[in-house]
Amino acid sequence: MAKLVFGMNQSLDGYVDHMAFGPDPTLFRHFIDQARDQAGSVYGRRLYEIMRYWDEEHPEWNAARRDFAAAWRSQHKWVVSRSLKSVGPNATLVGNDLETVIGGLKATLVGERSLGDLGLIDEYRIYLHPVVLGHGSPFFAGPRPPLRFVASDRIGEDVIRLTYAPA
Repeated sequence: MAKLVFGMNQSLDGYVDHMAFGPDPTLFRHFIDQARDQAGSVYGRRLYEIMRYWDEEHPEWNAARRDFAAAWRSQHKWVVSRSLKSVGPNATLVGNDLETVIGGLKATLVGERSLGDLGLIDEYRIYLHPVVLGHGSPFFAGPRPPLRFVASDRIGEDVIRLTYAPA
C-alpha cells in the first residue's frame, strides 16, 4: 500500500515560496534521493506548473540539477486540476472524483505520494528553513488536521525536517 506524504520547504513563519529560499546542496541531494525512491507524485495545478521546469533541459544546470530532473521525469505524476486540459510527459490529469482516484492509488501502489488535502495524507514533512517571509502561501492552506509528532532530523546546515502524522 502506498504512503501519501505532503512535504514542502517552509519558512519559520509558516509560508512556502520557491522563489524566496531554496535547498542547500545537502538538502537538494536529499530531495534527489527522495524523488528516486518515490513511486510518483500528486500535484495541484499551481505546483505542477512550477515543477514543469524540470521537464526541459537547461544548459546552465550542474550535475545535481540534471540528477533531480532525471529522477523527477522518471516518476509518474498525477495532476489534480479542473482547469488544465492536458499535462506533460509521464503525467495523468485528474479532474473529478479526486478522492476515488487518490484512494485507489494508495491501495494499489507501493511507495510514497505527495498530496495536500482530503485527509488521505499519512505523513507531513515540513522542511523548516531559518527564513522569515511575512507573506506568501501558508503550508497549511486548508483545515489544519490534528497531528502527532513523529520525528525531527537536521538536513544540511540550516534545515530541520519535522515529521508529523495525523493524530
